[in-house]
Amino acid sequence: MSESGWTILCDFDGTISVEDVIDSLLDRFGRPGWEVLEQDWRAGRIGSRECMSGQVDLLQMTRAELDAHLGELWIDHAFPGFVAKARELNVPIRVVSDGLDYAIHKILGRYGLDTLPLAANHLSPAEPPKQWQLTSPFQADGCRSGTCKCACVAQARKTGAKTLLIGDGASDFCAADRVDFVFAKHRLIEHCRATGIDYVPITGFEDALEFLPKLLDGSLASHWHHEPAHALS
Repeated sequence: MSESGWTILCDFDGTISVEDVIDSLLDRFGRPGWEVLEQDWRAGRIGSRECMSGQVDLLQMTRAELDAHLGELWIDHAFPGFVAKARELNVPIRVVSDGLDYAIHKILGRYGLDTLPLAANHLSPAEPPKQWQLTSPFQADGCRSGTCKCACVAQARKTGAKTLLIGDGASDFCAADRVDFVFAKHRLIEHCRATGIDYVPITGFEDALEFLPKLLDGSLASHWHHEPAHALS
């Protein structure tokens, strides 16, 4: 167990990163058809692993084009400070993402943060040139996501530590039901409200920086949102 008694699992796209990496790549390099896969995923007809694998197949770009594009993407300005504070407080952080490992390493590397433990889909070159393929080393039986965040939670719990999830969207919903507390952005706020999960809303890592010490010392309780579904209008 960590000295703090807590461990952090943090989403990447839309949480650490300012925008969704795969969406930005598809907008720029995607061949026709990726929008249909996106619609099928949003309608629940396919899982995120099938959706993303098909979408990556439709990307057409050189590695140089990919790297140049990733060089234009940014992270929350307060995230490096949050990582530093977590390390000071002896709270381990693992990035858990249904996104692309190569992209995450490249982007975090600009900030000296590419040593953070990572669970994500694996992006690799394919034939012919300018083609790419996706594999999912962190998938789990019965889970349609590329990275099973619930399995990541279960692994973290084996250490005996409490788990904090920081996330923003649908890929975090299942894991949010299994952790001890949530710092929630965007759609994850509505999920936590609707299901009665203890959380605090954040707009970014400036808020997370403020809340993390309070979570650890127990003083965050006055900020908790725990709203049973029946209490919602």
